[in-house]
Amino acid sequence: MRPRHCVSAARLPVALVNVDGGAPGRTERPRHGGSFPDGWTNLIPELDRQPCDIVVTKRTWGAFASTDLESQLKARGVTQVVVTGVATGTGVESTARQAYEAGFNVTLATDAMTDSRPDAHDYSIANVFPRLGETGSTQSVIDLLERTHA
Repeated sequence: MRPRHCVSAARLPVALVNVDGGAPGRTERPRHGGSFPDGWTNLIPELDRQPCDIVVTKRTWGAFASTDLESQLKARGVTQVVVTGVATGTGVESTARQAYEAGFNVTLATDAMTDSRPDAHDYSIANVFPRLGETGSTQSVIDLLERTHA
C-alpha cells in the first residue's frame, strides 16, 4: 500500500468516521453486550490517518447527523463525497442520504462497503444508492478522479 498524504494527488480532503455509542437520549433499544469495548473508536492503521484528515466520531447511523462533518467539508469547498463503509444498509445508507440532503453530489464505491446482513447490502446497492448518486467500483472512482484531477 502506498502512503496517503494529507492532500492526495487529486488535492482532495479525506474524512474518516468512527462510531462511539448510540444517539444521545435513545434508550428504547439498548446495545447488545453493553458499552463499546476500550479502543473501539481507534481507526485501523491501514487507513493511514494523517494529521490533516477530518476525523468524526458519530453516535447515530449517519456521519452527518449530530457531527460537524458537513461544515468541515463545506469550509473546504467540497461539493462531492465518495461514501464507503461498514453496515451498508444502516450506516453507509444513512450517511449517503444525509450527504444527498445536505446538497453534496454523492458517489458510492460499492465494493468498499459491507453488511452482516447480505439482503440489506444488496437492497441498498440495487434500490437506494442509484437514487442518491453515482455508483461504481473503487477502481472506477479512482480512475475518474485521476482523469479529472490530473
